[in-house]
Amino acid sequence: MRLAARGRATAVLGFLIAGALGIISSTQTWLVVHRTDGAEPLSVAGADALALLAPLSLAVLALGAALSISGRVLRHLLGALGLAAGLLLIALTAPLAFAPPASAVAPAVTDATGLAGSGALDETIARIAPTVWPAVALVAWALLVVVAAFALLTARRWRAGGRRYRAGGSAHAHSSGPLDPVDSWDELSHGTDPTN
Repeated sequence: MRLAARGRATAVLGFLIAGALGIISSTQTWLVVHRTDGAEPLSVAGADALALLAPLSLAVLALGAALSISGRVLRHLLGALGLAAGLLLIALTAPLAFAPPASAVAPAVTDATGLAGSGALDETIARIAPTVWPAVALVAWALLVVVAAFALLTARRWRAGGRRYRAGGSAHAHSSGPLDPVDSWDELSHGTDPTN
């Protein structure tokens, strides 16, 4: 059960990696639109193809940061939110990775051509080719689902941590449970030997 003992660090790292990959991918080209008129293909960034990509990726980063200092009850709530975000992002990203709809590139095509409406877009778009970035995002969301589920299953066995952020508690109070490295340093900072 060594993995469960390091559960907080594992979960936080997974959330942060998934969120960071989401943010990075939002700025990269997700879709390339080939036009029927033979003009230069249009590149569509992840944030343009999927409007919720950047905000939800930032939310995942925030969940990871909150998970690093959360108490027992909040850990479960944050894990559940991470799981829901991961599943939602998978559902939104999968179509763009395998069969991108014209609606995902409609604003970019309209900006480039001045044409709007489904009929005009269907006549303008010859093919929509996904790049590797939607697949990278899918891997990130799969990781998020796995670590969020792991957090939910192991949260009650995590070491005590984040005492300095709890209301009503003294930073000098001794914990009855095992201390994580941050708590040990805090004890030393206050002149207490955590090994006693």
